[in-house]
Amino acid sequence: MMNQTLKNSEVNLKPGTVITGKWNKKSYHIHACLGQGAIGSVYLAKQSDQKMVALKISDKTASITTEVNVLKSLAKVQGSTLGPSLFDVDDWIDRRGQCYPFYTMEYVRGNELRSFLRSRGDQWLGLLFIQLLEDLERLHQQGWVFGDLKIDNLIVASSPPKLRWIDVGGTTQIGRSIKEYTEFYDRGYWQAGSRKADPSYDLFALAMVALHYAYPNQFDRGSHPSKTLIEKVKSARLLAPYQDCLRKALQGRYQSSEAMKKDLNKILLQSQPKREPVQNSGKRQRPITKFSAKLAWLESLIILIIASLFWIIYYFI
Repeated sequence: MMNQTLKNSEVNLKPGTVITGKWNKKSYHIHACLGQGAIGSVYLAKQSDQKMVALKISDKTASITTEVNVLKSLAKVQGSTLGPSLFDVDDWIDRRGQCYPFYTMEYVRGNELRSFLRSRGDQWLGLLFIQLLEDLERLHQQGWVFGDLKIDNLIVASSPPKLRWIDVGGTTQIGRSIKEYTEFYDRGYWQAGSRKADPSYDLFALAMVALHYAYPNQFDRGSHPSKTLIEKVKSARLLAPYQDCLRKALQGRYQSSEAMKKDLNKILLQSQPKREPVQNSGKRQRPITKFSAKLAWLESLIILIIASLFWIIYYFI
């Protein structure tokens, strides 16, 4: 569920609708609805040059302006793709004369996180989380919190695989109240903290992303919400390597994304299989075990017996 204090601001456009900006005069052919939320609707659209873009439209001018400012702020971070690239900002006047602000952004192609992990393996979860934590750290340094971090707002772009967010609608300045959230990912809902925008709010939500992957049908809070979360982490076999890290995030013990990333890095390094020692010749050396030592001793004994028989035959026969 979305924040109940926010009324859905859906703008329903049918496939085939053509939107032309009032100021920039660029036209967009609507193909399909990608999602609808508290601050507007997102559509897959085609520009006049045949390029596909994501178009977000709403009747809330202030909210759209805020999202545009967020995307502009993220674009200033050098060497990083924190969010979709911003292309165009304009207004659309419908047949009734109603004005709707909209903007177009990069259409990020890729797979949903759940389907990617099912096809490539659960071991990718930690790697993708480390990538996302790097982006979150940059976002927090810019003075913003993602806010509405959830599986639906994440996608794994390919070549190479990278976890990216696709909707900045919940992005909130640090220190303010989270303006858009989904209950299952919200620490306030789980009685684990406030809805004040700070880095630990995003890290709690990231841990909930892992839990939602482990429990696709989600689960109830129970009479002791915080205990419910910890028990669910312990019970999820596929999350076993990350238990300590996820527990710390759920309990608000991380003050930065960098701290959580360091712990995840240690976990991944420890889980890597140890390489066998290599000889100077470059050939892999056999690990020495009790069985191999006994086998070598037996081989030596057989060779000694054969040699003794040879010399007995040679001298006495």
